[in-house]
Amino acid sequence: MVLLGAGCGIPAASDVRVDGKGGAATEAGVISRGSEPPTRTASGSVNEAFVRNFLSAAAGEPDRAYERVKAFIAPEDKIRLQDKKGSEVALNVVRLGEAVYTLNSDSTTTVKIAVQQIGVLRANGTLAPPVATETEYEFGVRSASFNGGVNDDRAGLYVINPPNVLLLSDTALREYYQDETIYFWSSDRTRLVPDQRYRPQAVPVERRVNEVVKWLVGGPSDWLRPGVVGLPDRTELINNATGGNGRWEVNLDMSGDDQNGIEQLITQIAWSLGDLSGQLELKIRNNAQPVVDLNERRGSQALYPEAVSPQRFGVYDGAVHPLDFEGELSGTVPLAPEVNRNVVSASLGLAKERRILAAMVVTGSKNRYRLAVGTGADPVTALSRSGTEYSAISRPVWLRTVDSRPARGLVVADGQLYRFDDMARMYPVPLNLPSAEVTAVAAALDGQRVALIAGGRLYVAAVNLDGGGVSIGPPRELVTSLTNPTAVDWGREDQLVVAGSVGQPAIYEISVDGALETPLRTDLGAKVTHLTAYPTNRSVRVPAGAYMYEANGVAYRSSPFERIEPGRVRDIAPVPAGVRPSNPSAPFFLY
Repeated sequence: MVLLGAGCGIPAASDVRVDGKGGAATEAGVISRGSEPPTRTASGSVNEAFVRNFLSAAAGEPDRAYERVKAFIAPEDKIRLQDKKGSEVALNVVRLGEAVYTLNSDSTTTVKIAVQQIGVLRANGTLAPPVATETEYEFGVRSASFNGGVNDDRAGLYVINPPNVLLLSDTALREYYQDETIYFWSSDRTRLVPDQRYRPQAVPVERRVNEVVKWLVGGPSDWLRPGVVGLPDRTELINNATGGNGRWEVNLDMSGDDQNGIEQLITQIAWSLGDLSGQLELKIRNNAQPVVDLNERRGSQALYPEAVSPQRFGVYDGAVHPLDFEGELSGTVPLAPEVNRNVVSASLGLAKERRILAAMVVTGSKNRYRLAVGTGADPVTALSRSGTEYSAISRPVWLRTVDSRPARGLVVADGQLYRFDDMARMYPVPLNLPSAEVTAVAAALDGQRVALIAGGRLYVAAVNLDGGGVSIGPPRELVTSLTNPTAVDWGREDQLVVAGSVGQPAIYEISVDGALETPLRTDLGAKVTHLTAYPTNRSVRVPAGAYMYEANGVAYRSSPFERIEPGRVRDIAPVPAGVRPSNPSAPFFLY
């Protein structure tokens, strides 16, 4: 019995990483080493290695996926796998569990593999929710020299009685694809919103521009559509995007001659190409626009105009205080002393023109709580309070905007998701979910995507802020190894930091589609009741992986991992001798 998913090189506890997607283009035609999955004979006659390679064979450009997989299948069984072409090619991505190998009397081997269905990788690079429901696949393995009488490593092995779908393991997805972030304009066209895609590493670099533009023309992922807008209807790519050596040409058949829309499209393409440098010449129906330098366009059109390096804060004896760590920026509390009282948890943010957004959970009467909200110049001197008290309220989160519209946020109270305004008025937000019991909410830096925990399941959803309200699109459930999630926040544009259980309490980093997982802490010892992260982004280059959490009444930080001691809390009165100091609680980032 073998755990196929093991040995993938993911540590049980990870330290700081610097987030940097993309990379400069290399010479035309260059394919990165190891970008193609192994051939059928690469594993010799070793069953376990052969099966791992078989579950990687579909990786790469979609139009040859069936050809690569059928090379592993015995000639007499190739007909069992019916080919599909072009955009119809879809790979069932599975997370591998235990595999059982049974040697049969005819010298064949029966393989049974436990799987978790993660999603369907489409030809357009999106990972859609899973369709298949199988939790196990069974097939056979025989020697390729079975009929020739010579069983040697050079002949290799064949799959017999194969599954009738294309399977791709999650480890192969990580190894043979580059996860990319492209961007679509929000529904009000005020900001760019990230969308995750996967590009086969076997695609030559000079085709990267062409692939990205095709993705943009094809539109956003299904779950993101309610919060963003695609390119105008019937937009098509005229021929392929061409270029190299630092100059790229894209020709689109696109309706309309709105110059502002064309400028927004250029910005959208520039950010969707990651860190690719060089010049872009966009043509609309063969009419050339001025050539744009990609780096200059990204520099002049920031993704997150108000993003700054984060500052750490926490709650100590009912008040918000700065947390001091060597080498980090530490500021003053942007709350006047008269409103910085009776605090249980808080969310402070920076809006346009350095306006402070303050939302806090404060104590009410008889073990009940209220939402308190205040906005304005630093320091905030007045708070409005919700008209209703609740038995439980989550840490509130702000939906960030890039203009001067009134601030809005989200909070969970007594199992119901609410939106709130700057006067602490709360309005229920309907969700189309099997369970109405919501326990946590987190908002992405773009303000157009949220993560939710409801009914013990993890979801993402798009946000639409049109018309002054807040509506949440149909949530997409993420399939993960974690069970019973308790807390979530956004750690990067395309990654969540999630607390749950893998037999014991743990914290994982999970991609926004649930496919890619990295254990961050697996030795917590107690359930996480509070979690906060700084969403690393391309506007502020700081180390990724910064998060803080609370478990069993004790607060911790990552990178390096350590308990947040009372000595880290600034501006508190000395504790008298013989008196045990309070524990800092509910840590958070201000940015």
